[in-house]
Amino acid sequence: MVLAPLWQALPWIAYPGLIYFGLQYLEPRYVALLLAATLLLRQREAATRFLSGLSRVELLVPAGLLAWSIATGVANNETMVRLYPCVAGLGMLCLFGASLVKPPSMVERFARLREPDLPPAGVRYTRHVTQVWCGFFILNSAAACYTALYTSREVWSLYNGLVAYVLMGALFAGEWLVRQRMQARTARRTGP
Repeated sequence: MVLAPLWQALPWIAYPGLIYFGLQYLEPRYVALLLAATLLLRQREAATRFLSGLSRVELLVPAGLLAWSIATGVANNETMVRLYPCVAGLGMLCLFGASLVKPPSMVERFARLREPDLPPAGVRYTRHVTQVWCGFFILNSAAACYTALYTSREVWSLYNGLVAYVLMGALFAGEWLVRQRMQARTARRTGP
């Protein structure tokens, strides 16, 4: 069952490479329309379940991404296609940031899927992790924007198709290590 999430993430992981090759042979409008179709068709059930848990304000993010894709198709503009990772990152920043203003934090929501009775220390920790992710989205979106506006397709593809995912993986791994250490420390303090 580990393959299912990987398979579902594949279109997003492969996106920069597909865009790079798509722009070699297609007009930007067709690449953008393929992106919009992917947004609409990918994981319909999971998307419906996820979207149903979002507030009206939070629903603006996926709606905005879809609108960006359609506008890119209409404009037939390669730069707009290349800016998509930046726009998506800013969308994630909005979702995570809004959850800090109106709790529960986004990471707390994910944590409660595994541990519904999250203790107060866990709530504080997930809030801090959400803040770290907000910082990541700011920096990553800035880098994605820079590569879209000022670098070649190859550099853009390398950053958005590899480097950004390596950085994201490092953040996931680092957070997991910190969490394991904190849980072990808490277990030692509370005893058997």
